Amino acid sequence: MLLKLASLLAIGVLAVAPHDPLPDLTIGTALPAADVKMKDVSGKDITLKDAAGKNGLLVIFSCNTCPFVVGSDDSEGWEGRYPELAAYSQRHGVGVVLVNSNEAKRTDGDSFEDMQKRYKEKNYGGSYVLDANSKVADAFGARTTPHVFLFDKDMKLAYKGAIDDNVGKASAVKERYLERAMDSMVAGKPVDPATTRNIGCSIKRVAVPHKH
Repeated sequence: MLLKLASLLAIGVLAVAPHDPLPDLTIGTALPAADVKMKDVSGKDITLKDAAGKNGLLVIFSCNTCPFVVGSDDSEGWEGRYPELAAYSQRHGVGVVLVNSNEAKRTDGDSFEDMQKRYKEKNYGGSYVLDANSKVADAFGARTTPHVFLFDKDMKLAYKGAIDDNVGKASAVKERYLERAMDSMVAGKPVDPATTRNIGCSIKRVAVPHKH
């Protein structure tokens, strides 16, 4: 598994565009970029606030091209768990938004049309939105695909990090970090762990020229 992870990291994390320092959201932080309109695969413009459920909101930064999401020859990737996660979230009264912030790959697999096709093919649940110019990812300090942020009913950050502990195989998962966090959050109990390590490809931002 370590060799597989190393090979995925080599594929996914090498290209990082120069960028201003990103924020690092702490637990309890209010939902950033709540009113930014983004185009959903349905064709409608929605905001994160629009997508929230009565008990909270799950935001997953994702894409169509990263092997940590879509899988590789020796790894399932996390994408196959999205439909089940969406259903689990909805049963808990938590809205779900997948956010594609790969602005530098819009002509290389992460266009809006590609997103619509993948959403349908893979039977995603919830919303799948295009984050123009990585604006929302920048506000969150989102760094990887995937990168998970779970907010409670008051739109305060309750959990961030990984979906679970095994990108390679869903049946081998031992720690369901996100589901456990959601269970605790909805029950009004402390979330533990509230932060786990996010692993994935770097979000492909467009390099912004530095001002002199």
